[in-house]
Amino acid sequence: MAAAMVSEGDSGSQSWSGVLREISGPSGAPCLAQATSGTPSSGDWLLWLLLLLSLTYETRAFYVPGVAPINFHQNDPVEIKAVKLTSSRTQLPYEYYSLPFCQPSKITYKAENLGEVLRGDRIVNTPFQVLMNSEKKCEVLCSQSNKPVTLTVDQSRLVAERVMEDYYVHLIADNLPVATRLELYSNRDGDDKKKEKDVQFEHGYRLGFTDVNKIYLHNHLSFILYYHREDVEEDQEHTYRVVRFEVIPQSIRLEDLKADEKSSCTLPEGTNSSPQEIDPTKENQLYFTYSVHWEESDIKWASRWDTYLTMSDVQIHWFSIINSVVVVFFLSGILSMIIIRTLRKDIANYNKEDDIEDTMEESGWKLVHGDVFRPPQYPMILSSLLGSGIQLFCMILIVIFVAMLGMLSPSSRGALMTTACFLFMFMGVFGGFSAGRLYRTLKGHRWKKGAFCTATLYPGVVFGLCFVLNCFIWGKHSSGAVPFPTMVALLCMWFGISLPLVYLGYYFGFRKQPYDNPVRTNQIPRQIPEQRWYMNRFVGILMAGILPFGAMFIELFFIFSAIWENQFYYLFGFLFLVFIILVVSCSQISIVMVYFQLCAEDYRWWWRNFLVSGGSAFYVLVYAIFYFVNKLDIVEFIPSLLYFGYTALMVLSFWLLTGTIGFYAAYMFVRKIYAAVKID
Repeated sequence: MAAAMVSEGDSGSQSWSGVLREISGPSGAPCLAQATSGTPSSGDWLLWLLLLLSLTYETRAFYVPGVAPINFHQNDPVEIKAVKLTSSRTQLPYEYYSLPFCQPSKITYKAENLGEVLRGDRIVNTPFQVLMNSEKKCEVLCSQSNKPVTLTVDQSRLVAERVMEDYYVHLIADNLPVATRLELYSNRDGDDKKKEKDVQFEHGYRLGFTDVNKIYLHNHLSFILYYHREDVEEDQEHTYRVVRFEVIPQSIRLEDLKADEKSSCTLPEGTNSSPQEIDPTKENQLYFTYSVHWEESDIKWASRWDTYLTMSDVQIHWFSIINSVVVVFFLSGILSMIIIRTLRKDIANYNKEDDIEDTMEESGWKLVHGDVFRPPQYPMILSSLLGSGIQLFCMILIVIFVAMLGMLSPSSRGALMTTACFLFMFMGVFGGFSAGRLYRTLKGHRWKKGAFCTATLYPGVVFGLCFVLNCFIWGKHSSGAVPFPTMVALLCMWFGISLPLVYLGYYFGFRKQPYDNPVRTNQIPRQIPEQRWYMNRFVGILMAGILPFGAMFIELFFIFSAIWENQFYYLFGFLFLVFIILVVSCSQISIVMVYFQLCAEDYRWWWRNFLVSGGSAFYVLVYAIFYFVNKLDIVEFIPSLLYFGYTALMVLSFWLLTGTIGFYAAYMFVRKIYAAVKID
């Protein structure tokens, strides 16, 4: 558990800064307030303090006392650390020294928080010697007596395999990730002068490349670090802050590198050199080298993440928002037509005392008033699933809102997942309360068993599936495998925090007055007439899921890219809006579906509405399959198993979330309409 509470920056002086501002797209259209960042905070408890500060003061760039950025003086050491190796083809991260890179005299792993461990980060020191504002032409790593490094056959085979699997290496300097500059030309005509250069950044650098069935390793790294000179008094020494970290990886064969006994080397001039080939069938000799170049930058420390998070497709997010708003207005129009015209007309007809006999002969939702609140089958399981849905809803709402304020930006490595895990545990009290009250409303009596079911049903499925997937990751010796102590810590959190809180909430919810249903339930159930084909449950799922999914599918693409292609996702302002739109659309479509069901004199709406309201989860599953086939290049069994295993968890969670939202909206609607009619 100690690892879960460690600060998220380096072990030295930590820093964090959030800036809320408007980002303009290419056309000048203002974007939503997004969080830019700096280095992360020194503890998870600080998130709540910063939340209060952000609500108290006006929105602007701020430094919180005690977490100032790191200032460097001339020739101060700037530590380069390694995070992990990643590949979108295998989805299996590996720690840096799983490959035969040069190692320092003492390997020191940074203590990590829970989110970093779950992400597969294993932050470790490296032998790169970088001094602030001090150039290095060419330096040889792990060279003893001017001898090159010899890779054994097994090591050569492993390196070649990782290069073939398209692995990237991730390093950090002052908590700033390394990036590879990509220069794209948007103008494709023949005039070079008219070509506009579009600069983008790729996270990490490629381990190597292949050409004509030959494998080459990037064995020389040209580091380009940018610093911002801070304003100081005349008699004080200049201070510098790291604001960008770039790398140009190169492959240079052993014969073209000239090394001396002082660990210095000479790079070949121009394009005369050949790349360093790795032959997996024999031993390979090579040098690992690096160079350091410093440049001054006008970018301030508080805005140093802008280059990593700059988006060239902001307009598509606005298109997503406009598209979602149109969907919601469409649903609102249907709902208004039902409520204003049909429903009021129904209530007026039902309330006419003169036409009681005619009314009894008519069909409609009033005729099932004696059965509409009849408890469904398996009320304990239904209330438990809805309790977990409330738990998820509270957790997601708080996480997105806090992230929108800039407190869980990508600079706070692992903070998002750590906060989500702890919040889900603590939200158990709300999930237990809502489940307990609903269980009592449904005439349940075994509240202790119901509380245990609420605390273990959904978390047990998640833990069981993750444990099975983790066994496969263990078999691959990947850093993505959750260590056994972390798994024990998660179990302790589950049974030591979440379970007692669920029991506490369930106890008070069960003791509270149950929901007041406006009509009594008949002793003998009414016979349900034969239903038309479009009232089939699966057809209802297809009909109810398409509109909420249409309101958020564009944002889903960026979320999938962040998860499966190692991209940064930081547009939590857009995500918060999309989440609100999703809640509204799920509520509206759920009300429409339950109204049509009751009009067909089918009063078994409890389970059906919960399933149908989560219909958009089915479309998320279909989209995940489409994304796997068209966007990812995964061909092996275990990466495919991981993808579909974690996708199944996402779909299950999304179904619980949207099903819970739709259920409570429909329940409120049903209580309202039956309270509005006169029942003899």
